[in-house]
Amino acid sequence: MGFINYEVKGAYAVLTINRPEALNALNSAVLDELNATLDAIDLDSVRALIVTGAGEKSFVAGADIGEMSNLTKAEGEAFGKKGNDVFRKLETLPIPVIAAVNGFALGGGCEISMSCDIRICSDNAVFGQPEVGLGITPGFGGTQRLARLVSPGMAKQLIYTARNIKADEAYRIGLVNAVYPQEELLPAAEKMAAGIAMNAPIAVRACKKAINDGLQVNMDEAIVIEEKLFGSCFETHDQKEGMGAFLEKRKEKNFTNN
Repeated sequence: MGFINYEVKGAYAVLTINRPEALNALNSAVLDELNATLDAIDLDSVRALIVTGAGEKSFVAGADIGEMSNLTKAEGEAFGKKGNDVFRKLETLPIPVIAAVNGFALGGGCEISMSCDIRICSDNAVFGQPEVGLGITPGFGGTQRLARLVSPGMAKQLIYTARNIKADEAYRIGLVNAVYPQEELLPAAEKMAAGIAMNAPIAVRACKKAINDGLQVNMDEAIVIEEKLFGSCFETHDQKEGMGAFLEKRKEKNFTNN
C-alpha cells in the first residue's frame, strides 16, 4: 500500500494514513487503499484498531480539493458516496476503532475520526468542517455524525461558520474523549487498545453492535437488541472462561473469541 501503513501489534493493529506531503489529504487512491486495508483485517486475531495520520502536523487535512475542484454534479455525488461507503465500513467494523488525532482533522479528517468509536487527540489537534467556505457541504458524513456526537445546535454552528476549533474546545463539547501531549498520544491509544483487547472479544463486539444499532431505534426496540446480544454471549467459551475466572478468583483469562 502506498498511502496506508498497517501494522499488527499483538492483539491490536495500527492503521496510519501516510501521505504527509499533502497533510494526509484523502483522494480517491487513499480511499481505495483504506477500503482494501479494512477488508483485509484479520478479525480472528485483531481485537482493536487504531487509526492515525503520519507526521506531526496532520491527522487528515481533509478531502483533496485539487481532485474535487472540477467535479460535475454527478461526479461530486459519486465521490461523496465513495467516501461515505469507506467511512461506513470503518464505523461498522465489528471491532472497536480508536482515532488518535494528531494535528489537523478538517473536513474529511474530522469525518473519518467521527466514524471511529473513540476519539483521543494531541494538544495541537484542530478540528473543523470548513466546507461551506469552499462552496460545498460536508460530504463524508459530517452533517450527520457531528450532530449525533455533540448536539444539533453545536454541529450547526461549527458547520455554518466553517470555524476550526482546538483540542480543548473539542474536548469541552464532547467531540474527543481525552487530550494528550503529542508524544503521549499514540502510546495512550495503544494502551487503550491493548486494554480493550484483553477483554472477551465476543462481548466487546456485541457491545459495539448493541450501542450502534440501539441508537438507531426507540428504547423499546433497543432493549430487545441488547437482550438478544446479551443472550448470544452465553454458552460461548469466553463467557464460561470469564465467569469461571471470577468464581475461581483467578486473574488469568484465556479469551479466544469463541
